[in-house]
Amino acid sequence: MITLKLRDKHEPLVHAWGRSFAGIDEVEVSCGDIFEVTADAIVSPANSFGFMDGGIDLVYSLRFGWDMEARLRARIDAELGGELPVGMALIVETGDAAIPWLISAPTMRVPMDVAGTANAYLALRAALRAAMAHAGDPPIRSVLCPGLGTLCGQMPDERAARQMSIAYQEVVMGFDERLGGLAGAVRRHMELVR
Repeated sequence: MITLKLRDKHEPLVHAWGRSFAGIDEVEVSCGDIFEVTADAIVSPANSFGFMDGGIDLVYSLRFGWDMEARLRARIDAELGGELPVGMALIVETGDAAIPWLISAPTMRVPMDVAGTANAYLALRAALRAAMAHAGDPPIRSVLCPGLGTLCGQMPDERAARQMSIAYQEVVMGFDERLGGLAGAVRRHMELVR
């Protein structure tokens, strides 16, 4: 089972995570600098083109070096025709022993307001699925993640926390509710964006 380490400096988001992930022992919630925690992988909520020169991704680039962005963008170009859509994720090495892997899981195509979307859910779902399928060495057993869609994306803290909790429960804990046709898919979508 993957341990999820949620860490952000924004206290209202951290409190929302605490409520949304209450009772899930494999999820650690804390407030502070993301690099005060270590994990096998860290989630990058970058844009779909892999540019890592703003927001939390700028912090990552300063820590891991600009060559990581170049390697990520080269993979996006080679494997996906230049664009990593929201709902997909790629894993690249960081070159950092404390956090060996970076999981790029976009929350937005380009910097924009995603408050009314299911993008936090889609990004964490993709990141966790990629982590679980990862066959690299070292393996990914723990994932460090900041808020998804909450800064530039302007998603309300409670909505982002709820979406992230649903993604974790579905992917890692296996609570995948069958949609039951289009009506079920619409119902699930409305639950995510309310």
